[in-house]
Amino acid sequence: MTNSAPQAAQTRNRSRLRSAAKIVVFDIAGPLAAYQLLRSAGLSTVSALVLSGVLPGVAVLSGLIRRHRVDAVGALVLAGIAVGTILGLVSGNPRLVLVEGSVPTAVFGVLCLASLWSRRPLIYRFALEFIGQDTPRGREFESLWQYYGFRHAFRLFTVVWGVTYLAEAAARVVIVETTSTGTALTVSKIMPFAVGAVLACWMTLYGRHARRQGERQAVAAQAAAQPAAAQPAAAQAAAAQPGWCAR
Repeated sequence: MTNSAPQAAQTRNRSRLRSAAKIVVFDIAGPLAAYQLLRSAGLSTVSALVLSGVLPGVAVLSGLIRRHRVDAVGALVLAGIAVGTILGLVSGNPRLVLVEGSVPTAVFGVLCLASLWSRRPLIYRFALEFIGQDTPRGREFESLWQYYGFRHAFRLFTVVWGVTYLAEAAARVVIVETTSTGTALTVSKIMPFAVGAVLACWMTLYGRHARRQGERQAVAAQAAAQPAAAQPAAAQAAAAQPGWCAR
């Protein structure tokens, strides 16, 4: 019993390290190194970009096979890779291959904003899926939807993610059109994770602020309820006093 908490923490840390290593190898360093090696070997810019883009696709497919279910984000990534590959091979334009990263980013932004009209916003659904809907923590998380402050926070999160990802998609298109292929490739591999990290940090800070504000409101409401509850007791005590006290 005493060792379960440290073991669970170690397991979570190992899982995070594996996830970070997979991102570095398959999504950032791997494609960049593969592109440079392929270009050095004499391949064209389009061919090098297309082949180096296989690594993120392999990572997504391996995750799909391991979990035995379709991941929405992974499906968007694969769709973006497919679109960029087809456009690049058909047109021979490397910039169209690089624009593929903006496709899933823009689609995700649109889906976030569109989900505001649904019963649950998209970021809430992702958070619930990450926690595990069938776990005790997931059921507790789901029960919090009844509170206005909780609903407001996740609707705000969804708006911010949607607008930010649409802005990121536009920025990546501008970078692709105005910089060299190598620079655009580097930015397109690093930017999504930088933007995601900033958004995650903001959500954490906002969540802590909202929790502290909710705790203060709860304390204030409790303090306001105490005098109201004390008034009937005081009236009963006065009525129980002898008649000379009233005079």
